[in-house]
Amino acid sequence: MPEQKIILTNAEPELNPCSDDLAKVIIERIGLMPRKKGSTDQMNRVMVEMYERAKEASRVHQPAKAIITVEGMGSFAGITRQTMYDYLRRWLELDIIIKTSFIDMENKVVIGYKLNGNTLEQAFEKARTRISNNLDLTLKYIRELQRTLKNEKISTAAQKNRPATEADD
Repeated sequence: MPEQKIILTNAEPELNPCSDDLAKVIIERIGLMPRKKGSTDQMNRVMVEMYERAKEASRVHQPAKAIITVEGMGSFAGITRQTMYDYLRRWLELDIIIKTSFIDMENKVVIGYKLNGNTLEQAFEKARTRISNNLDLTLKYIRELQRTLKNEKISTAAQKNRPATEADD
């Protein structure tokens, strides 16, 4: 699997935004927007639908109602199932959604995805944790780089100041 990129932007909503505008801003800010020119601009509808399904599932105490198939997600986004699979990687990478399965009325196993929490806020907290962990690990690497650079400088300086011995000749 190719390395995933988390792209955060600083998109801002217009004055008095409607829910659709806010959803688009959120999708863009956390890097879930399509990256190809001319792609769908309806990815926000997937997020809103997942939220609505999570609310309904919680209200009626039927967890299976929170699950949406890839075909369903693609339908809400206005894209094909295969293209939706490409976008799903980013949703999963951020922990916004999780893959799950359930048995339907006809005893068939249905595989789909649902929000990684009962609300958008809970799902976003998972993404926030993922991003924070990434930044914490990066800070650890930065500290290690600084330490390594310092040690390499000290080592180089010590070798230059070392008197020549017969073994070195």
